[in-house]
Amino acid sequence: MSEYINPNYPDIPYLRDKAKKRIPRFAFEYLDGGCNAEINLKRNTDEIREVKLSPYYLRDYPEISLETELFGKTYSAPFGISPIGLQGMIWPGASEILAQAAFEENIPFILSTVATASIERIAEITEGNAWFQLYHPVEGSLRDDLLKRAADAGIKTLVILADVPSFGYRSKEIKNGLAIPPRMSLSNIAQIMSRPNWALSTLMHGQPEFKTLKPYIPEGMSLRHLGLFMNKTFNGRLNEERIKILRDKWQGNLVLKGVATEEDAEKAITHGFDGMIISNHGGRQLDCGESTIHPMSRIAAKYGDQTTIMMDSGIRTGPDIANTMASGAHFSFLGRSFMYGVGALGKKGGRHTIGILKKQLLQVMQQVCCSNTRDLPNHLLKP
Repeated sequence: MSEYINPNYPDIPYLRDKAKKRIPRFAFEYLDGGCNAEINLKRNTDEIREVKLSPYYLRDYPEISLETELFGKTYSAPFGISPIGLQGMIWPGASEILAQAAFEENIPFILSTVATASIERIAEITEGNAWFQLYHPVEGSLRDDLLKRAADAGIKTLVILADVPSFGYRSKEIKNGLAIPPRMSLSNIAQIMSRPNWALSTLMHGQPEFKTLKPYIPEGMSLRHLGLFMNKTFNGRLNEERIKILRDKWQGNLVLKGVATEEDAEKAITHGFDGMIISNHGGRQLDCGESTIHPMSRIAAKYGDQTTIMMDSGIRTGPDIANTMASGAHFSFLGRSFMYGVGALGKKGGRHTIGILKKQLLQVMQQVCCSNTRDLPNHLLKP
């Protein structure tokens, strides 16, 4: 159990408020926002919190354990850190900070293809225990090189992104010039000047870059041409042929992220995925879709005994994790909560956030008299 929790920020909303004051508005809105009217962004969390658990106070139960096995490895808790692009723009060195915290606290960390740390650096920090999320490249040679780099670095779990056939329409990012790559307008520069800690940390750490992709980006490319390069280089739409090639080439665990229907879940099992993350990209892609908790519950009920069911999008707190696990998930992932922690507390933010989540989840399990996370579905109060 993590010992470090700053009493001034004992919950995720406190971290969010502090982070909002420490990082420029354009970076905070990139982290905090969703697509279109941000309906599904709110719905994700609201509907997780509609789940209710039953406490059994007169039961005799043994000591509580948060330990959870996933793909043959035992983690200290049933949650991990979701992949987030441009982490170093939100707070300098955020990818490295969170990877280090995840390694020390024995939870999984997923590195995005468009994060600001390289595969090799994160693998070094985590001794090969990180996961890697692949944005599918157009060219097979780039795909193969990224897979080789991940395997050579010791990474054993590859996450394939399914829910970005096109980038979500995010008006705040467009206004702030944060379509890939960021554009430094006078407004953004003024915001940076109003956040001296962020500015100084960025100056010391260096301008954020797509470190994993750096070997493939031509030198001296302007911001405009870098954006065109990224759009041309990656195509997020998956099909049976692409999946088959990935399954044949990748010898480790293969996870599909972005599943939202029973039909796609069945196809993922048929195509040989070892697990799936039920996700709507944190409400950043499709505003008029379902929240994650309801399709996850249906998929877990139908396929939970055939594959590993995980979920992200909308999970913020320890009670949210408990509700997600009670609804059928075998594991859960959080993104924004960890970035709020790093934005608020810098290098201490990762372990601080993990500590909060573990303590909150443990308290829920003590309260409902549940000895391990696998038993949480037995405490689900069904409507």
